[in-house]
Amino acid sequence: MYKILSKCASMRKKIIISSLIIAIVIILDRLSKNIFLAGYEWHFTPISFYLVFNDGVAFSMLSFLQEYLKYIQIMLLIIAGILLIKEKKFLNDNYYALSFILAGGISNVYDRFLYPGVIDFIAWHYWFNFAVFNIADVCINLGVIIIILKEIFKKRKKNGISS
Repeated sequence: MYKILSKCASMRKKIIISSLIIAIVIILDRLSKNIFLAGYEWHFTPISFYLVFNDGVAFSMLSFLQEYLKYIQIMLLIIAGILLIKEKKFLNDNYYALSFILAGGISNVYDRFLYPGVIDFIAWHYWFNFAVFNIADVCINLGVIIIILKEIFKKRKKNGISS
């Protein structure tokens, strides 16, 4: 009985943490996007902040899909969700990283329904020009990086390689 209660408490904690991550990321992303929708721009030496609508995905790829892209992204989120539910161990081990990815995906898809594309506003232009991106994009990449690093360290530990 104690094991079951402990497992329920652990699951409840993970749901609360995931919910907080998702809520905070979406709120921060929406607030930041609204600043640039209002017309603000800032330009500094290494970085600029200005409004851009990205009608594709990363680096404007797949922009030829236009209106269909948001529905494809929703289907991909649903399929990923179903796969994650089936892969309980992976979901359990990476719930916080997956929360960052989910929150970023939700916020960016939301943009596609209200605007001509995803609202991007951060442009890096020091040493090289990088794509214009937003907080949701940063969180998606952060989640992916966390998962990759965890897998690398897990594999190294399994193979007996010390850091």
